Amino acid sequence: MTRFGAFLPLAALLAGCTWPPNNPYPGEAATANVLYASFEERPRHLDPARAYSSGEYEFIAQIYEPPLQYAWLQRPLTLEPLSLSELPQVTYLDADGHPLPTDTAPATIAYSEYDLRLKTGIRYQPHPAFVRDEAGGYRYHRLDAARLARIKTLADFAETASRERVAEDYAYAIKRLVHPAIHSPVAELMKDYIVGLRELEQTLKTAADVTDLRPFPLSGVQVLDDHRLKIRLYGKYPQFRFWLAMPFFAPIPFEADLFYAQTGLNDKNISLDVYPVGTGPFYLTENNPNRRMVLTRNPNYHPDHYPVSGSAEDQAEGLLVDAGQPLPFIDRVVFTLEKETIPYWNKFLQGYYDTSGLASDNFDQAIRLTGQEQASLTPEMTTKGIRLRTTVAVTSLYMGFNLLDPVVGGLDEAHCKLRQALSIAVDQEEFIAIFLNGRGVAAQGVIPPGLFGHVSGAAGINPYVYDWVDGQPRRKSLEVAKRLLAEAGYPGGIDPATRTHLVLYLDTAARGADDKASLNWYRKQFARLGIQLVFRATDYNQFQQKMQYGNAQIFQWGWNADYPDPENFLFLLYGGNLKVGKGGENAANYQNPAYDRLFEQMRNMDDTPDRHHIIQAMQNILRHDAPWVFGFHPKSFVLSHGWYLNRKPGPMTNNGLKYLRIDTALRARKRAEWNQPVLWPLLVIPVLLLIVIWPAWRTWRKRQQATIRVPD
Repeated sequence: MTRFGAFLPLAALLAGCTWPPNNPYPGEAATANVLYASFEERPRHLDPARAYSSGEYEFIAQIYEPPLQYAWLQRPLTLEPLSLSELPQVTYLDADGHPLPTDTAPATIAYSEYDLRLKTGIRYQPHPAFVRDEAGGYRYHRLDAARLARIKTLADFAETASRERVAEDYAYAIKRLVHPAIHSPVAELMKDYIVGLRELEQTLKTAADVTDLRPFPLSGVQVLDDHRLKIRLYGKYPQFRFWLAMPFFAPIPFEADLFYAQTGLNDKNISLDVYPVGTGPFYLTENNPNRRMVLTRNPNYHPDHYPVSGSAEDQAEGLLVDAGQPLPFIDRVVFTLEKETIPYWNKFLQGYYDTSGLASDNFDQAIRLTGQEQASLTPEMTTKGIRLRTTVAVTSLYMGFNLLDPVVGGLDEAHCKLRQALSIAVDQEEFIAIFLNGRGVAAQGVIPPGLFGHVSGAAGINPYVYDWVDGQPRRKSLEVAKRLLAEAGYPGGIDPATRTHLVLYLDTAARGADDKASLNWYRKQFARLGIQLVFRATDYNQFQQKMQYGNAQIFQWGWNADYPDPENFLFLLYGGNLKVGKGGENAANYQNPAYDRLFEQMRNMDDTPDRHHIIQAMQNILRHDAPWVFGFHPKSFVLSHGWYLNRKPGPMTNNGLKYLRIDTALRARKRAEWNQPVLWPLLVIPVLLLIVIWPAWRTWRKRQQATIRVPD
């Protein structure tokens, strides 16, 4: 052996490694045009008629194209055509179907008709469902047992094909909302508006075969030709335009239903819920929810371009550098399952994830909070070129009172003052500072910032909880809360019926170790008024059941916007939407006739000054009645590397991956710079071994070479 022989295995090992050696994507080229992201939980549904969570939309919004989308750079959020050639033309009709003027009062409108004119030339992604044989039939729609046995995933089909998207596909998608086996979460709502949808549901329930929905007519949807259809609604429902930007109304080819309905495919986990079929910029090429999911550029994607206009701020932030360029920029998006925050965070700092949220464990490492809770990046982050973008979510989190409960319910002045006192005592600003690192905005009412009807400044505060002091809201003192509590009949928090401290019950599905601190905090907030708070913890299913039957007293809940309209939050306290008895989303079971009248007047109005005035009157009623302890609107903090370009955070802009661009050369350089391997231990260890072994080897060698003398 030569003196270099001991290092040959080490050299061979290093030569065979991906470089840098800690790269979690072995075999991936350093400059591959790939965006690297993560997910925490497997998406339950990828069928657009069933999916309804942000984790599911992260995937299907890149695959499916509904008629409309939200403009990427415009704020406030503005709808624009996606698969349509223009915005829908809306005609109001009387009971006989005659057109009405656009300024007709909503109460006199019998129908609204949406005229959808489609872009031409849009084609579906490659998929085996479209493949035809020599006779013109569908090659893979009649799989026999032998062929089925060879199929394990969708990739095992040898051929794929495509076809143009047509108007009938939108009608088909709407019919699927009431398919008896699908259970779409929006079916109940849409049956109230889309003409004939309720009747279609009854027909499908009794039909012998509902594999193919084309033969079943839907009176409220009229297909005029391949590129035009009309949808007729009952009455006036202007919020329907927002639903047209959601995957529920994306086109579905009938071939997909027929293909996936074959016996045996669902047993192999091959279904529309697992392998979507869309016209979007990406399609799903790998679905392994226990490891990773991969979106790949759709080779059939229609012409689409980056926005050419934006604000002065957009220009300054470089968001218009790619103006007019064809989309998408990225070839693939790799989502890797990451259940733990620390490994995910470390990989982000190493450059192996392009963007990251923030958890409590790494918040202080990344963020500095200055005066008035203003957030900025730490020097460690700025040195790496990391950027911070924040946005207030269109979400309201709250503590609700069950108005059916005899202790905390009721709309008389005493019960209102009890709830007002608790609203003051539960210090939302303190909660946000302790448990959210400042990532939230205390709510002054039901409507989050950014929506029509939200008012900021002195005119927008909740006057029963806050005063306006030195240009900002200041929570009323605890003394005010104690006075209100006494006026409610509980001086010092003492229940006159028991002559002991008033006991209230908080029902919650929070039972983990991480929830203990926040629940104890709530107990202390109530104790400041002399009230004992008792927790009743259950699992989420039991919690929902208690809410359904009105068995909770106080509860924690929240609402994420379906669409950017105040009606989507104000309906949460509408008497016609009660949880108990009606199964609606009014979990507080709040019913105030004055509020309900204003809601019915407001909900179908256009965004006019009159509507704004009505909304303020509704907010004032809610602030007085206090059916909720208005909590907070979460604020998201998103970090991204300098090579992650064109990102503009915004609620409900779910299909944003097509706008993003990666500077792959910069990413490769930074990864190499930040992941230099420390090789000296690999060199020191052999030297130490040599120092230890060398004396023993020399001794052994001398013994071998010594002459053995035999006595005479």
